[in-house]
Amino acid sequence: MVRLLFALGVVVVILTIYTLVDCALLQHSRVRGLPRWVWFFVIILIPVIGPVLWLLIGRGRNGAGRNGTGRIVRSVAPDDDIDFLKGLDRATSEQERLRALEQELADLDKEIGTPDSRNPGDPGQTGANGFEQKKSEPGEGDLPGRRDA
Repeated sequence: MVRLLFALGVVVVILTIYTLVDCALLQHSRVRGLPRWVWFFVIILIPVIGPVLWLLIGRGRNGAGRNGTGRIVRSVAPDDDIDFLKGLDRATSEQERLRALEQELADLDKEIGTPDSRNPGDPGQTGANGFEQKKSEPGEGDLPGRRDA
């Protein structure tokens, strides 16, 4: 029983030291509820409850509406944000540039032409490379001289 009480006493002392150091080093803007000097007294004079109150109430989060200096930052709607609107102009100009490049490639394909458009009167079949394909006889496989039944 003595060991248990000793262990609990060590835990309370460690918790108290941790919360005192945390209270001392925390940014001024994140201390909530009471002034910092009052939190020191609460942590020291109320042994277990004081540190727990500091951790639950006094230690505020770095909220989303505050910047690092503690000042409240007003959020701006996207249609009022000039930087956001400039980014949209850049995105649309990039899309127009891509469309122009695609059109240029399509025009080049038309100039070179497909194999059918180059030789419209050619009776033979032309392949993807533009050369006439060899007509295979029925039953002729990939290997020369081999006949499939």
